[in-house]
Amino acid sequence: MNTEFSSILQKFVNKSPVTVMVQGLLEYLLNAERLNEWFESNNGIQYTRNLLFSSVVAIMFEVVCQIRKTVHVAYRKSDYINVSLTSLYNKINGIDTSTSAELVRHIGMEAATLIKGMNAENPAFLLGYRTKLLDGNCIEASEHRIEVLRTTKSAALPGKSLVVFDPQTELAMNIFPCEDGHAQERLLLNKVSETIEEKDLWIADRNFCTQDFLFNIANKKAVFVIRKHQQMPMRILGKEKSCLSITLTNLLNNK
Repeated sequence: MNTEFSSILQKFVNKSPVTVMVQGLLEYLLNAERLNEWFESNNGIQYTRNLLFSSVVAIMFEVVCQIRKTVHVAYRKSDYINVSLTSLYNKINGIDTSTSAELVRHIGMEAATLIKGMNAENPAFLLGYRTKLLDGNCIEASEHRIEVLRTTKSAALPGKSLVVFDPQTELAMNIFPCEDGHAQERLLLNKVSETIEEKDLWIADRNFCTQDFLFNIANKKAVFVIRKHQQMPMRILGKEKSCLSITLTNLLNNK
């Protein structure tokens, strides 16, 4: 790094070090060359011609972070998209949900590696176990849907997903998207069950309290703290007893 650039950068470091750190982190995680290489190895049936996957990510990043209000606005303001707006929308629509989910997992693992390397993880909820918080996320209805559906409450919802959050790294480590916004969240639990590992601690609300899911957790030598659903058939076999060492302070500090 030359002296002139170093002195300019140092001014930003002195004034707003967190901003510089975040920018550097995002440039590392969303590096265009690495994103395109990842896409080429994970894109399935999709292909790249004139519009790179990294360019699509950059456009959507601006919209998601509310830098631009819409994809259309971000497209008009961009100087790195060399295709028509229609081609851009076709590319976005052609990216399947599995690719989006794998990208979340990929970025999550990359970021977690950095956090662990700096020993910056939060204390564990339960010593010896990986805590995984499971919750659903419904995409809000939008005025950007087709005009004939904007005034009706029964209009189709854009979609929903189940998200797995790691409280130790404070990262979303896994996502299970569904394009049907009216589908039951429980229909996605089979896919979640495939990711259960030994020594997991799953925490979720009562909507995820199903026999299959709970037995899948137990069969893989993991544990759970899930609120009981009223329709869950169960019989108490004996008095409650402590079987694992858990620190209440950790739970309160990291909830």
